[in-house]
Amino acid sequence: MKLRVHQQRALSALGEAWVEGRRRAWVVLPPGAGKTLVGLETARESIADGAKVVVLSPNTAIQGQWLRQASALGLSASASRDLDAPLTSLTYQSVAVFGDPDDEAETGESHLARLHDNGRALVSVLRSAGPLLLVLDECHHLLEVWGELLGEILLLLPDARVLGLTATPPEALTKEESALVELLFGEIVFSTSIPAAVREGDLAPFADLVWLTAPTSGEREWLRGSAERFEELLTALTSADLGTVPFLTWLDRRFLSQADGAPTWTEIAKASPDLATAALRAHHRGLLALPNGATLTEAHRRDPSAEDWVALIGDWVRGQLAASEAEGDHEALAAIKQALPAVGYTLTRRGIRAGRSPVDRVLARSEAKTTATAAIVEHERLAHGDSLRLLVVTDHERASATLPVDLRGVIAEQAGSARAVLTTLCTANEDVLLVTGATVAGPAATLVALVDHIAETDPGLAGGLVVEEGEAYATLVGRWGSRQWVGHVTRFFEAGGCRVLVGTRGLLGEGWDARSVTGIVDLTAATTTTAVVQLRGRSLRTDPERPDKVAVNWTVVCVEEEHPRGDNDWKRLVRKHTGFFGADEDGSVVDGVGHIDESFSPYAAPPESDFDEVNARMVARSEDRAGIRERWRIGEPYADVAGRTVRVRLRRAGALRAPAGVVLAPRPPGFRLLADRVPEWQLPAKGALAAAVLISLALAVVIGVGGGAAAVLGGAAGGLWAMWAAYAYREGTRIASQLRRRPTVGAVGAAVADALKATGQTSVGADGLEIAVDSDGSYRLHLAGVPEEESALFATSLEEAVAPIAAPRYLVSRPVVGDLAALERLRLGVSGRHTADGEAWHAVPAALGRRAADANAFRDAWEHWVGGSGLLYTGSPEGAGVLAAQRGADPFDVTAVIRRHWS
Repeated sequence: MKLRVHQQRALSALGEAWVEGRRRAWVVLPPGAGKTLVGLETARESIADGAKVVVLSPNTAIQGQWLRQASALGLSASASRDLDAPLTSLTYQSVAVFGDPDDEAETGESHLARLHDNGRALVSVLRSAGPLLLVLDECHHLLEVWGELLGEILLLLPDARVLGLTATPPEALTKEESALVELLFGEIVFSTSIPAAVREGDLAPFADLVWLTAPTSGEREWLRGSAERFEELLTALTSADLGTVPFLTWLDRRFLSQADGAPTWTEIAKASPDLATAALRAHHRGLLALPNGATLTEAHRRDPSAEDWVALIGDWVRGQLAASEAEGDHEALAAIKQALPAVGYTLTRRGIRAGRSPVDRVLARSEAKTTATAAIVEHERLAHGDSLRLLVVTDHERASATLPVDLRGVIAEQAGSARAVLTTLCTANEDVLLVTGATVAGPAATLVALVDHIAETDPGLAGGLVVEEGEAYATLVGRWGSRQWVGHVTRFFEAGGCRVLVGTRGLLGEGWDARSVTGIVDLTAATTTTAVVQLRGRSLRTDPERPDKVAVNWTVVCVEEEHPRGDNDWKRLVRKHTGFFGADEDGSVVDGVGHIDESFSPYAAPPESDFDEVNARMVARSEDRAGIRERWRIGEPYADVAGRTVRVRLRRAGALRAPAGVVLAPRPPGFRLLADRVPEWQLPAKGALAAAVLISLALAVVIGVGGGAAAVLGGAAGGLWAMWAAYAYREGTRIASQLRRRPTVGAVGAAVADALKATGQTSVGADGLEIAVDSDGSYRLHLAGVPEEESALFATSLEEAVAPIAAPRYLVSRPVVGDLAALERLRLGVSGRHTADGEAWHAVPAALGRRAADANAFRDAWEHWVGGSGLLYTGSPEGAGVLAAQRGADPFDVTAVIRRHWS
């Protein structure tokens, strides 16, 4: 079997690790990139060296895949716990079988001591197996008890080689998970990303799309009613009547106080970043002055969310109300306690606590999302025709929890379940099936066709199956279980017997493979990177029958903009795509919701008035399969590294001076004004000037001695002087035109980059700055060839440099030059000197404003790339005055956002 590029690299890295004496190794490959083959090739070599191989995986579906693929490679494999074959495939559960689950709490015993007899027997067989390779598939599951138990087992197997295989990128792990993984496997031996596998052609190019919907009218009526109490509280917060220290007064004391002992803004932001964000959004709403030292970024330029309000209110409760004996403060606490449940919070003696919000349940299970799913199926059918193989994934087959009393009649009992989706889809689709761990269901005719399909390979099984009719759909029943029907339904689906498959994340979200899947409709609430990567991986496998395959993955999002927590589903979308890369409309590979649509912000959902327009864009993009493939640039070289990009959009019309798609390098301005002098000025037309001077001297001599040539020499001298004056005027005009321009985005970025390098904070400066121009006229700037931490520092610093002035420690200036009269232009051309009409002030980024030496480094870089006339410390009397006058000024008139990119 031919190995793919990343499989070859992974095996090469593993070989080097074993040669170096490592006993444990960890390989990260995306779903569909061939982790199993890497494991089997490693197993083949170990078996040839006389070792036994044991593979542990999280479920029986993946366990079966190892057995089938081992057999296909000619390896003898078994699922016996006796390890009677060279390769044994088991599940983690086969080891982690415990006796009394309460033993540990009562006795403090190790996990090994608590194992059931079956688990102990397996550990004993492992210890006596001799040379051993232990392959741990999908090793991100090794958390908590499983991982701790495995750590204890590995202590008993010091000579065993351990190979961990996972699709979860290491940056997605928590600190505790990272520590456990490092303990079990050590450092990563090889890792690659989904974009790298797509660029190689080993995974299908794809697009992530979203369908936005509002709640149904009944759901919306309930949501708006539930928000009234909270809105009343927000109104009360802005008055001076609630509490002995009103809310707004508390905000001023907390965030603006300069009293001795009060924490600085920097200290608050470091200790409580969420609280600091909430305070800056309160500033945006006009409830709070800008705290000294604060910097406003994209995250802060919006009104407070429900979580922000709760953070601010919670701070007020802890710092003032809870400790007070005043009756007015007790009344304020009572009002807060009554209002918070509307947004899913409760007030307890220990403060405000988050709870399960009925609002979130309504949005997550909204019947409008099921209706949207039907619309997506219709559009995908039009785009694919008979080749459609669409997977619709939900969290549960049926809703198990009883609806709260206040939601009865608002959403249906089974809203959001796989059965509810099937019921809706069956009204207009015959080729749909539901498959879960407990049920196979769908239209009766489709189930009959499925039985016929099963009969071709297993007539005995097919003969015992019965199609039971139901009200909305039929169910296939008989003496069989999910281990049998999942395989049969999958083959039926791939053969085109059904074209829409509805299932649950538990069954189909990991370890289930069907190469022909054309896309996914994600109705799940799971937001972890592992869950997202695994689910998306179901559609990214290449299809030998369709080498031009392109996958389109939809997420349905329900938003109610009139409710303070009506954006919960949008925030779920944001969490799903944080750290997940995709190609955007301009062909840049970025993570976050920006790769779905460049207008999307992680901080706020689009307004409902834009939903239809957004959905239309999504449908149009889904139909452009060729465009999706082209944007991924399959086969082009790549570095497989992540960085941060600042995307800058100029508000001024006509500001774009380069065609879209061009990658620019920064260039210093042709002319700058420093201390009323243009350093780049040179005396113009020196030849004409020299000739004019010589002839003028000759004329003086002729006049002095007398002669008839005076008229001729005078005319020549006058002509030359006029010619030189014209040259000087033209040069003065050219210099004036340059001086009138605002600095380019690239020049500012170059100044930031050079200053960061000069202060030792980055390893490259402006020479590593890349500037791309997008089709919409915006610029993308990033620092290439540096670690992601340096790239992020540059991006944050550039965003601060072009943002409206907030509260920086230092300000830097540039001269402002207006239109020059003709005589002034001539004088400028002749002398290279000019006095500016005024000066514009710009913020020095925080990373370059902590020390005077760093600020001076930025001033030097600023003078080189932009020009300038001064640096001011805003803590000085003069600086404070300038800052007071300039605060809020937007000298660049741009919007800037930071996005994470892949290259």
